[in-house]
Amino acid sequence: MNILLLEDDPTLSETIQYLLLKENHCVDAAYSIEEAEILSFNNSYDLYLLDINLPDGNGIELLSSLRFAEDPTPTIFITALTDISSMIKGFELGAIDYIKKPFDPIELLIRIQAKFQKNIMSYEHITYDPQSRIIRVNGQIVDLANVQSKIFEKLLSRCGEIVTKEELYECLDHISDTALRVALTKIKQKLGIEIKNIRGRGYLLEKL
Repeated sequence: MNILLLEDDPTLSETIQYLLLKENHCVDAAYSIEEAEILSFNNSYDLYLLDINLPDGNGIELLSSLRFAEDPTPTIFITALTDISSMIKGFELGAIDYIKKPFDPIELLIRIQAKFQKNIMSYEHITYDPQSRIIRVNGQIVDLANVQSKIFEKLLSRCGEIVTKEELYECLDHISDTALRVALTKIKQKLGIEIKNIRGRGYLLEKL
């Protein structure tokens, strides 16, 4: 996962970064609201880890501005606050969890794994998050059209099995052999994978 960590305590930030990197996550660290805003504007993330009280602002206000900009990235707040109204506001903005300081950083890893890791699918150099439909090739986000994304998800979820044309037709807006062939060609080109045409039976994404 690509994670943006906003935490102004250098020691805690470095500890969290170390543990996340050990779990093969990619982490960008920000130590201020301004840094976090710049990073979120220039990059795409699978998860935000946001402190609430910072010298130059408030993590909840940052999430509010991100949501206003139609950024749906899942968010976990790291906070020493026990204020119920702040927690309610955070959840209203779409926060998926809170973790209260002081905490064992291992607990944070457990929470992330429980909420995300089990959903991530992978194939060769590709990772796919069914919830957000984010596809990464060698860590870089690749944009597939809605139809292409649906077809890839169906093939990936049935990896090693032949998926019939009729089943893939369900992913199309307008059903035709040509539309299906075009979508499959674009998927192969964008993701750099082989999708086999099993004549008379359907299509196969071979099991690794």
